[in-house]
Amino acid sequence: MGYNVAIDGPAGAGKSTIAKLVAKEKGYIYVDTGAMYRGLAIHFLDQGIKAEETDKIIEACKEAQVTIKYEGGMQQVYLNGNNITSRLRDEEVGNMASKSSPIPQVREKLLELQQSLAREQDVIMDGRDIGTCILPDADVKVYLTASVETRAKRRFDELMEKGITCDLEEIAKDIAERDERDMTRKTAPLKQAEDATLIDSSHMTIEEVVAAITALCR
Repeated sequence: MGYNVAIDGPAGAGKSTIAKLVAKEKGYIYVDTGAMYRGLAIHFLDQGIKAEETDKIIEACKEAQVTIKYEGGMQQVYLNGNNITSRLRDEEVGNMASKSSPIPQVREKLLELQQSLAREQDVIMDGRDIGTCILPDADVKVYLTASVETRAKRRFDELMEKGITCDLEEIAKDIAERDERDMTRKTAPLKQAEDATLIDSSHMTIEEVVAAITALCR
């Protein structure tokens, strides 16, 4: 039976960055559920499907296979055999993933793989509903958050470093709207599990957050 660590939280809270570092520190396998949903989102977008076309999304799920591999110590995400890692952070992909992930058939597509990994390996998994739905019996649960302003500034800086022109207020608006969608959706809404440890990283360094979470692990 694997040892499981679940990290939940809103968009831009640094879940993926922190989870990867904790995985490296503790020797766990990092399972990036957000990347898996984004992988499906890329499939929908490539099929020319719009977020509101639920029936087409459900049908498209049948022919999509999203897998995670580690090559040279780096996570790579594949969609139907093609490496799509470089596309995962596109804004339209993130928005499609947020809008399509509440669809039950989308979640069912990925749930079996995620839970199978957790049963067989020591894993750390991050997302919106890991501690509440996907790994309800996880050994360690963390709800990682930060203010909208902090998360928007982080995303703004990330895009500017890539030479992408962006607007801080628009990013903040988009994050707030995504929070609202994730927290109010009918299927597996974003919320803190009752037995999760709350960590607000608004005024913490990455190293401090990693230390706080590793201290909770065996």
